[in-house]
Amino acid sequence: MTKTLPVPRLSPLSADHTPELGEAFAAARKMLGFVPNAMLILQRKPAMVKAFMALAGTVLGPGGEVNPGFKEMIAHVVSHAAGCQYCMAHTAGGALHKGVSADKLAAILEFQSSPLFTPAERAALACASAAASAPNAVTDELFAGMKQHWSEEQVVEIVAVISLFGFLNRFNDTMATPLEDEPLAVGRQHLVAQGWDPARHMRS
Repeated sequence: MTKTLPVPRLSPLSADHTPELGEAFAAARKMLGFVPNAMLILQRKPAMVKAFMALAGTVLGPGGEVNPGFKEMIAHVVSHAAGCQYCMAHTAGGALHKGVSADKLAAILEFQSSPLFTPAERAALACASAAASAPNAVTDELFAGMKQHWSEEQVVEIVAVISLFGFLNRFNDTMATPLEDEPLAVGRQHLVAQGWDPARHMRS
């Protein structure tokens, strides 16, 4: 029996449904090459799209002190811990686009032992994985380990990435947001070994 995509619980609206979001959607197309279905669902509340774009641009953008590619890896670990396959595919694609090697992406779940990761990266990713647990499993020891390698400003950036994807993981898993073609291809090529199930995203 052929598996098909789960039916979205709220369908993405067309990108021209809400004219006031034209600028926001154009920015998404410029950055990603497409408008994420998550935004097309969220546009039912236009003010939320605008607020989210402002927050995400600040948290994930290039103006901070933490490398943008590494921020995507933090988000990927968070999304894997939460089980959000939609966000895993997006963060994997984002990491590759921002300069993370395919080998390093493939080793992300073995960050504690892989020589591809620095002690500073391991400390941040350990906190990210623990923070994505329910309930939150960050200990004083894990947090102190992160502070050994990162400034307080950088710690705020890292925890902001973790928290932003806490929202995205819950939103997209709850909405059963369908994957777009590009992140779907990234998932099939790079994420199966990480437990990413392509059968959940097959088109009929």
